[in-house]
Amino acid sequence: MTVDVSQYIDADRGLIRGEIFTSQEIYERELELVFGRSWLFLAHDSMIPKPGDFIQNYMGEDPVLVVRQRDGSVRAFMNQCRHRGMRICRADRGNAKSFMCSFHGWTYDTAGNLIHVPHEEEAYDPEVFDKKDWGPIQVPRLANYKGFIFGTWDTTAPSFEEYLGEMAWYFDAYIDRYEGGLEAIALHKWVIPCNWKFNAEQPASDMYHAEVSHASAVQVLKRPGADNGAERYAKGRGHQFSSPYGHGAGWFDTTSSSSRNPVIAAWENETQPQVAERLGEVRAAAVRGHANIFPTFMFLNNGTMRVTHPRGPHEMEIWAWTFVPVVAPPEVKEQYRIEVLRTFSPGGMFEQDDAENWLEEQRILRGYMARRNPLLYTMQLGRARRDVDGFPGVTVPHCYADEGARGMYRHYADLMSGLSWPEIVELKKSREAQAADR
Repeated sequence: MTVDVSQYIDADRGLIRGEIFTSQEIYERELELVFGRSWLFLAHDSMIPKPGDFIQNYMGEDPVLVVRQRDGSVRAFMNQCRHRGMRICRADRGNAKSFMCSFHGWTYDTAGNLIHVPHEEEAYDPEVFDKKDWGPIQVPRLANYKGFIFGTWDTTAPSFEEYLGEMAWYFDAYIDRYEGGLEAIALHKWVIPCNWKFNAEQPASDMYHAEVSHASAVQVLKRPGADNGAERYAKGRGHQFSSPYGHGAGWFDTTSSSSRNPVIAAWENETQPQVAERLGEVRAAAVRGHANIFPTFMFLNNGTMRVTHPRGPHEMEIWAWTFVPVVAPPEVKEQYRIEVLRTFSPGGMFEQDDAENWLEEQRILRGYMARRNPLLYTMQLGRARRDVDGFPGVTVPHCYADEGARGMYRHYADLMSGLSWPEIVELKKSREAQAADR
């Protein structure tokens, strides 16, 4: 059974009803149709550098282990014993030669093969039981994009490169600014009692809230002598991008580091000519922004990258890593870590603002009338154009826009309709052709 979300989502008119944030029935279908079919972030090369290194992650609510193999490749499989469904590993990360279920002792190697069953000869008939058939369920498709490892359960989904599309240009502005890329140096986890889509929608499109929600934090954390963005906030100078696959990105126009940390700002300004040579002037200047790869991998320009794990319609669990340029000096890496702590960690000033907004929204949407009335997503409606000012894809030349959110919910509705991936791809091609004719 599919859930007809067309009654809740009218992306063309910018109207979204609150049931999609509160319905248990919709949530159960999301686990299958969104998280079961999308490309999801699993790990980064720097998290599992050596053979046997592993980390635990989630795909929706399904726990998975991501493991570096002896030949340098990566495998991902369910962190679930095929005997009774117990986890085969309790640790968040580490290095292992095997994984043993603590319930009955079934043991698996790091490739996910079942290698030991206690009392196998006495307990199991070899005619009906073969260990090779009972390894944990493998994630069938993995992709490594510049060190970032994504996976999907759906063998019919587009390739990761096709799924990313023009979002790759924007993603690279964050992860490929420097030779050697990024490395993860810290991780925080916390729970917020709200729907996962709030933390997807906001980085995909919402710079509009910053001037009001973060007003006090901006003043407290302002770097002495630096522009605090007042003029940009007032005029909304910037751009916003929307992908047919639900990704979104946006940033204020600026020409120098926006970091509130003087050490980081000095290093970013010093290295900006190299970034411009590597990525071009447009992306070199893109240093105050936000982005989300649908459904739940968001990142900001200050080094924080996070995944939102759904925990029912009324709760999400955030895993937020601090990423730093590999080539940055140790003192700069340390300042990135401190900057994330101050801003977008569980105790960060900006994070506190956002969490308060989201949990209050969730509380209100529990009401019958509140969740039935549409919410408004019409900023810059009808003003999107292709390839504006050097920005590829569908964009609007203004950072106060809902274009990214409309694109996200349009793709979300496509998935929730129950259409197959080939049908969804053809639908998107048809929309693009119609838009080109207008």
